[in-house]
Amino acid sequence: MREADLDLDLNLLPVILAIAEEKSVSRAAQRLGWSQPKVSIALNKLRASLGDPLFVRGSHGMEPTPRALALVAPTKDILQRIRNDVLAGGAFDPAVATRKFTIALSDIGEMTILPKLMAYLQKHAPQVSVSSVTLGPEETVAGLEQGHIDLAVGYFPDLTKRNFFQQRLFSHTFISLLNAKHPIKGGRLTMEQFLRLGHAVIRAEGRSQEIFEQLLAKHKIERRIVLSTPHFMSIPFIIASTDLLVTVPYAVGESFTKIANIRLIHPPLEVPKFDLKQHWHRKFHKDEANMWLRSVIAKLFVD
Repeated sequence: MREADLDLDLNLLPVILAIAEEKSVSRAAQRLGWSQPKVSIALNKLRASLGDPLFVRGSHGMEPTPRALALVAPTKDILQRIRNDVLAGGAFDPAVATRKFTIALSDIGEMTILPKLMAYLQKHAPQVSVSSVTLGPEETVAGLEQGHIDLAVGYFPDLTKRNFFQQRLFSHTFISLLNAKHPIKGGRLTMEQFLRLGHAVIRAEGRSQEIFEQLLAKHKIERRIVLSTPHFMSIPFIIASTDLLVTVPYAVGESFTKIANIRLIHPPLEVPKFDLKQHWHRKFHKDEANMWLRSVIAKLFVD
């Protein structure tokens, strides 16, 4: 490759394509929206850089040399890719898309978000798939920044940096669960009952449980913890077969009553409500696929 070739201004390549297809410098100028002198100057720069006349006058107008012809196909391909992949904005059509979305979900998100979301996708975006992940705070932040995670949905108090956007979906609270045959009756526990009972406690990756733990710490309340587990799914069966008490996010507790012989009962403290939100990184704020997924979740879950 000659030294001059390394100085080629790639911004001038559309001039070669326009002249090759129009067979005329003046018509190429009209097509490009340039003045004719500007096109002539650009052509002279290309000739100097490539050491080739590129076009010569023939009976049918400006005829490309072999060097110009060698540039036409790749130039056309490059410009078409830019138009389709960049300037078109990456239009997302859910009806035909085969995109795989990765969503970081808290414990509540798994039970409240996924069922309705998957039902919607099966109907409106049948080839779209979802991967649900539960990660620690730092991994969630890194995943959103790097694009490995599309959205984080649920209770994520760490996603407050200015590079993250968020949208509130709905408010939530906590509820306690007892064996449906437990001798304690009524709709709310007394503090004496709460302290006397043995407790099952979930120590999961999700952050929502810490809200209830912080409330107990604030009031200096110490439970008698009989079971500590990182998993939610064993809890309804444990509560249904013991006299233990567990306190979980309301949606989780409500779901558990449908699969085991347990019932809801309010804890003795007024538990503050907390917001569930969807979070995304600033880099993907205008991404068509990400925008579509956010709009679906907002449509399904905003209050």
